[in-house]
Parts: sequence; structure tokens; C-alpha cells
Amino acid sequence: MTTHTATILTLAALIVCPPAAMAHEDQGKPVITTETRKGDDGKDVLYMFIDGVKVHETDVTKQPLPPVVKPGEGNGFSTPPSDAIVLFDGSEESFKKNWTDTKGGPSQWKIVDGALESVKRAGYIQTRENFGSCQLHVEWAAPANVAGEGQGRGNSGVFLMNQYEVQVLDSYENQTYADGQAGALYGRSKPLVNACRKPGEWQSYDIIFHRPVFDEQGKVVRRATFTVFHNGVLIQDHTVLSGGTGWMGPHAASEYKAHPDKLPIAFQDHGNPVRFRNVWIRELKDKPL
Repeated sequence: MTTHTATILTLAALIVCPPAAMAHEDQGKPVITTETRKGDDGKDVLYMFIDGVKVHETDVTKQPLPPVVKPGEGNGFSTPPSDAIVLFDGSEESFKKNWTDTKGGPSQWKIVDGALESVKRAGYIQTRENFGSCQLHVEWAAPANVAGEGQGRGNSGVFLMNQYEVQVLDSYENQTYADGQAGALYGRSKPLVNACRKPGEWQSYDIIFHRPVFDEQGKVVRRATFTVFHNGVLIQDHTVLSGGTGWMGPHAASEYKAHPDKLPIAFQDHGNPVRFRNVWIRELKDKPL
């Protein structure tokens, strides 16, 4: 057998039967580093850098903001398919049947004009049922009366498995750090574009989510992936989530931590009266390792 033939056969074998190290998608990317610096108050502040860019970088020369695009009229709205689980259809019955506060009790969120509205200091709401990999459709609207700026304007979040956040924010002519604007995987991945509609207008997220997989020692062996359409516009293109999206200070996000295969969907109370409607989900099978 010639060396050339052996090389071809070896490459073919890798394509058909990749080794374990190659089976885990993008496991070595991106490059993440951390360092601790002294803050103005003398306390230690953790800084995280993803491919050399600081988490929540506000300098647009170092982390350019996504370009703005105008979504097509009516794009992104859809009725649930026949195999979907409807989580909220605008009715009080649907709300009480499918949602609780974080302790499993009745939520203090309210229904306004057929939409579920966040109530300040009422806390997050979450589904009674647990989900893993899924297709999730959510429609949301930031307040029509604009108040605040940056992260203080129309802020909420859609949490997959109660912890991986797709940011909800009024990003229409409202500048903030790129990895915290509408459609960002919070602190981890900025959206490809800013497809926000005007304050008060209904918007949609269509999210294809594949959950992370952990081994028996609690180490992540396959990271979560997100494909997200905002108002029908692709903003996360099979993005491999590099770690958790929890808040770890002004310039750091949480790491992966082992958890069950299924957990609730949650919406965030961030103090702004953001509304949600037409929420439905389709469960997806996990891909084999």
C-alpha cells in the first residue's frame, strides 16, 4: 500500500468513524482566558476574555456592534404546529396550568390584553414541565413608553433549561454592549445582526436548542448549541455555547455546571414590564455522541 493510498483511507475512516476527541463539536473553541483586576473600590473583579474580547466590552472598536437590519413586515409570527405543546395562549387557564414562580407557587405576573406581563419584584416565572433539546417559539414586546437606556430598557430574558439565556432587550436605537443586546446569548455570543422592531411592537424568537451533555464526573462533553431567528432574521447560526450565561460580575459569565437532562423554560423579571404571548415548544431528540 502506498503512503498516498494509506492517507486517503485514514481520512475516510476519520470521516465515517471520527475519534471521540473529534466527535465533540468545537470543544476547543473559542479560546477563553480570565484574569483578576482591582476595581475602583479596591475589590477584586474577575475579567473574562472570549477569543481576546472582554465580556461586555463597550468599546465598539474592540467589539463592533451588530449591523442593524429591518425585519420584513409580519415576519416571525406563527400559529403552533399540531405536535407543539402550547405553553401560553393568552388565557388565564393556560398561564395557571403551565407556569409557576421559582418556588413552584402561583406567579404574580399578570395578563394584559391577552399577553403575559412581567411585574417588578415578582421574580422569574418558569414552566411546570421540564424540557431539554427543543424548538421554542416566543413572541415578546418591550414597553411602548420608553424609559431608561442600555440594559435598563425593556430588559428580560428567555432561559432554556432555566439557565441559558437568550437576551430580551429593547435594542431599537439603544446602544449597549454587543453580547447583551436583544438576541445575544448573554455574555457569550452577540447576535449576527440587530433585527429589533420599535418599542411596543411585537417581536418573535424562534429558537432551536440542543442541550449540553455531561459525563459521570460532571464535565461537559458536548456543549449546547443555539440557532435563533429574531423576527424571521437569522441572528445565531448554530452557535456553540462556550459556557454558562449567568452573571459573574461586570465582565465575566458563568461556566458550565452539570445539571439534569431536562429543566424548565423561564422568563426573567428584570424590573421592566415586558410582555410575552404565543409561547409554544416542540421537543427534539438528542443527537448521539
